[in-house]
Amino acid sequence: MAKTLDEVELRALLDTHAPAPRAPSPYTENARYLTSLDGFNIMHPAVPARVFRAERDRAMAPGAPTGLVPLDLSTTLGLGYPATTPFILSRYARIRAGDTLATAFRASTELYHVIRGSGTTRLADGGSIAWQAADTLCLPGGGTARHAAAEDTVLWITTNEPQLQFEGLEPPAPGRAPIQPALYPMTEIRRRLLAVYLDPRGAAMAGKSVNLGNAAIESSRTTTPSFTLALNSLLPGEAQRGHRHNAVAVTLVLAGERCYSLIDGERADWEPHAVMITPPAAFHSHHNEGSQLALFLIVQDGGVYYHCRTMGFSYQ
Repeated sequence: MAKTLDEVELRALLDTHAPAPRAPSPYTENARYLTSLDGFNIMHPAVPARVFRAERDRAMAPGAPTGLVPLDLSTTLGLGYPATTPFILSRYARIRAGDTLATAFRASTELYHVIRGSGTTRLADGGSIAWQAADTLCLPGGGTARHAAAEDTVLWITTNEPQLQFEGLEPPAPGRAPIQPALYPMTEIRRRLLAVYLDPRGAAMAGKSVNLGNAAIESSRTTTPSFTLALNSLLPGEAQRGHRHNAVAVTLVLAGERCYSLIDGERADWEPHAVMITPPAAFHSHHNEGSQLALFLIVQDGGVYYHCRTMGFSYQ
C-alpha cells in the first residue's frame, strides 16, 4: 500500500529536479491546465436517434422551389454551425425542371444520391457528370458544382462540413483533393449486390451490402478518407443481427415495406426517402417484415474510426 504523504513531503517530491520558474509571456497566458480532478469529465449532448420526416416532406412537396433543405441538429448537439451529426451534414436538394442549383460547400467530401429526376452536374474543373434516378455520386469538394435538372429532381446530399468547421480547416485546393469524382450507377451497384447473394460466403453474413469506394484511395476500402457509404439490403422476412459500432449511421431509405430498426430497444419505422440517424455505439438491428427487398444507403464517419483503429464493431 502506498504511503500517505503530507503536504511538506509532497512538495519536496514535486520540487525534485524542478526547473527554474519561467517569466510570463503572451504565450504562457494562453495556456490552460486541466488535471485528473476535472480534465476528463467532458460532457457533450448525445447524438439522438432521429427520423427526418418534415424535411423530406418539404423537399418532396409538389410546389417546393429549387433550393436546399438542411437536416440540422446543431442546437441539439450544442454546435455553432449546421450539423446532422458532429462530423456529418445532410440535406435534401430540390431542383425544378430546367433550373440549375449551384453548391459550394466548405467540405472535402460531397456525396449525392438521386432520389428522383435526371440531369447533369458540372464540376469546377469543367468536367460534367450525367446522372439519373437512383444514381450516386462522390465529389471531392473545394469548388462550385452546378446541378442542372432535366426534369423535376430531388437529391440527397451529405458532406463533412462539420468536420472542417471543427478544426477550422478549408477545403482542398484544386487538384489536391484525396479523392476523385466518381459516379456509381444503380444498375452496377445492384449487379454487385446480386453477386454477394450468389456467393456461398454470403450465406453466413449478417448483412449483405455493397460499399462504394474511390480509385484514389482504393486500399482504404472507404468512400472518402473519413466517410463510408454503402448500399445495404434485407431480404423479405429477414432481420440483421443486433450490433453496435462507434461510427454514427445516417441512413436514407430507398425501398422496402414494413421495415424498421430497433435502436437501444426503441422502434424506428422506416419511411420512403426519409433519413434516419443511428447514434454511435447504440445497439441496433434492422428488420424487414414485408414482401419486398429492402434497400438503404448508409453514410458513416467510419473512415475516421478505421484510420484510428477504433471502429468497435461487435455483435450481441
